[in-house]
Amino acid sequence: MEKARISAYQLFVLMYLFQLGSAILIPLAIEAKQDAWLAILVGMIVGVVPFFIYYSLYQYYPDILPTQYTERIVGKMFGRAISLLYILYLSYLSARVLRDFGEMLLSFAYPETPLFIANALLMFVVMYTVRKGIEVLARTGELLFTLMILLAFSGLLLVVFSGLIDLNNLKPMLEEGLKPVIKVALTQTVFFPFGEVVAFAMIFPYLNHPKKVKVAGLLALGLGGTGLALAMAINISVLGVDLVSRSQFPLLSTIQSIQIASFLERLDVYFMIGSIIGIFLKISVYFYAAVTGTANLFNVKQPSQLAYPIGIIILFLSVTIASNFSEHLEEGLKLVPLILHLPFQIILPLFLLIIAFIKRGKGQKEKRVQRESAPRRGEA
Repeated sequence: MEKARISAYQLFVLMYLFQLGSAILIPLAIEAKQDAWLAILVGMIVGVVPFFIYYSLYQYYPDILPTQYTERIVGKMFGRAISLLYILYLSYLSARVLRDFGEMLLSFAYPETPLFIANALLMFVVMYTVRKGIEVLARTGELLFTLMILLAFSGLLLVVFSGLIDLNNLKPMLEEGLKPVIKVALTQTVFFPFGEVVAFAMIFPYLNHPKKVKVAGLLALGLGGTGLALAMAINISVLGVDLVSRSQFPLLSTIQSIQIASFLERLDVYFMIGSIIGIFLKISVYFYAAVTGTANLFNVKQPSQLAYPIGIIILFLSVTIASNFSEHLEEGLKLVPLILHLPFQIILPLFLLIIAFIKRGKGQKEKRVQRESAPRRGEA
């Protein structure tokens, strides 16, 4: 492990910005129509379950990385295989989020720029940051968090004062009952973005106060989910369900609608800065987890040496995973949750937790038997 420590506040900041990441860009949970914001909140509540799975594993093995405790739980061969699969999973998700950034940048500001160049601009910054270690990444998150809050608060005020919000667009609430909301929550939002905090299992051991992991994590989940639900509710109230569902980046369309006193308009920079901050932190966390896991799995003494080669692989992967943005979104919302997110976010961690629980119970029983069978003082 890297000889570094981060605070509970820094963990909260990283988890909060990580959840916003690319989720704030797309029409998240729009299949629930005007109840999309409610589907996000339900996904947030259910998303607490996988978080507690990761947290419980961390409690059993607080001083080592997941790539180490998987070997202790299921043996060296199966443990290393599971760890390798998780590294590939985290690398793939890094490439997906990087692709989100490139597509956003091209469609918004630089339509003539090759996708590879747009992705490379951010990826090299990410590689440099991750190469410096978790402490530098955490401090960077602290600085960007303050800017993100200022942007969000001022943007909300501008939308409200511009008179764009029409709450009738959010009606009728639960028009088709709870079933569509729960379906979207259980098949989409619980995995993206809340279940994706599985990447932080690689970061938990670096916390300087291990007892604060639960509080920081739950607070980040709650505030992050509330922020996403609020953003989606504003998008729908301003644009309407039909326009949000047809828009690639509904938040951008909402911000472009702001017009106050015929002079304060074209505030696209709000969207650009906010999206870059969120995506940068999300890719960095995924990438750091992949680099650290690889170094730990293959006993590389200096993990920073792996930053550039793995980063280059992710860069090329981001360009080749889909032929266009529509295909990329379709894969992300329909295929990835069931094929990748479900096994890696819930099934495998739960499997590891159950075995760890059984082993811990057997170990405690053996210790108790040994204590009871040991000769008492004064005997023999």
